[in-house]
Amino acid sequence: MDYSVKSANGLIGRIAVPGSKSHTIRAVAAALLGSGKCRINAPLLSEDTVSALHAAETLGTKLSAQTPEYWELAGCAGNYGNTPLTVDMGNSGTSLRIITAAACLGSVPVTFDGDASLRTRIMQGELDALTALGAHTASTGGFAPLTVSGPLTGGYAKVDGTTSQYLSALLMTLPLAQGDSVLELDFLNEADYVRITLDWLQKCGIEVKYRDDLLRFDIPGNQKYKPFDRIIPADFSTAAFPLGAGVIAGEKVEIANLDFDDLQGDKRVFEFVRQMGGNIVSTQSTVTVSRSRLHGGEFDLNATPDALPIMAVLGCYADGVTKLLNVPQARLKETDRITCMTAELRKMGADIEELADGMIIRGGKKLHGAEVASHADHRIAMSLTVAALGAEGETVISDAGACSVTYPDFADDFRKLGARIKEF
Repeated sequence: MDYSVKSANGLIGRIAVPGSKSHTIRAVAAALLGSGKCRINAPLLSEDTVSALHAAETLGTKLSAQTPEYWELAGCAGNYGNTPLTVDMGNSGTSLRIITAAACLGSVPVTFDGDASLRTRIMQGELDALTALGAHTASTGGFAPLTVSGPLTGGYAKVDGTTSQYLSALLMTLPLAQGDSVLELDFLNEADYVRITLDWLQKCGIEVKYRDDLLRFDIPGNQKYKPFDRIIPADFSTAAFPLGAGVIAGEKVEIANLDFDDLQGDKRVFEFVRQMGGNIVSTQSTVTVSRSRLHGGEFDLNATPDALPIMAVLGCYADGVTKLLNVPQARLKETDRITCMTAELRKMGADIEELADGMIIRGGKKLHGAEVASHADHRIAMSLTVAALGAEGETVISDAGACSVTYPDFADDFRKLGARIKEF
């Protein structure tokens, strides 16, 4: 599905963004690794979370209720039967990494695969750690399709910190290993995602000892996950898109149900936009955003790599120079987001310099409509839609239906604000 997006002025209305993808996938994994009945309230229902849910069911999780308001499910605590299994992870890299590790608890071979984009997500760092901890692994040069089996014995592993997902996967699984484990890292990108994982472990009664710098973890084995009943908070990485639309083309855009006490690192985007001069008014339950005269700045996105696409757009609409730095892992997402955002925004007239670990955007130039590509990446699709709202003329975005990976109602919600988005 493609989008046609026309310039907008005076967006007004209220958006309640959907639940967090990161929290929802961790909730599904925590339920899979336990055995009691768990309830996930206000889950994100999207392609990625459905992939996680279907993977958990394939491994043996029982789904007793699935409504828009809640899911009830009971896992199998690593007992996956005796028959080899095949799991289709779709486009969900987070689910692939977390559930691949979980699959190593059983002795049955489990094969993971997904779409063409998923097959580009490097897995070698995680597979190396799993092998050191007792698992058997085979892959296509470090990528899916791949096959793993256990059981995990525990032990010592050095973990690649290029993506936090390797560490989160191991932290969720190793408490059920036969013995104790020690994980060490030389560095860690995206540390806030690991803090979300640790919060889930604590809520489920799992003990993990770790250093404050998150570079060493001591994990006792033979633990058990407790059942849980939790509400999934709204997704700050998704809220960044109505935030961006508001400061570019808004009269009064209200974003509801955001919990700034949550551990999601992407809540920092709101502070980034404030630093750029964004008109943001916060109350206890709502953030209100309106069109703003933005100025450039320098931003370290290491903890917030998913914010790079929308921050690149905002840099185009800011006076002066915007530097997005220290985020090399943005090249390892659904696409190489640094290269793709540079190429697509240049088509709209942007002045951007690509760096190995980020971008330099020289703002102040009026963007114009163009034919651009989402590269089937949901965050690129939504970011280019926001860019089009302030551009002259009409922009056509190919494969914009990728938004459904995390925000199925994106186009409908933005049309309610007054955006002129046509799907074809």
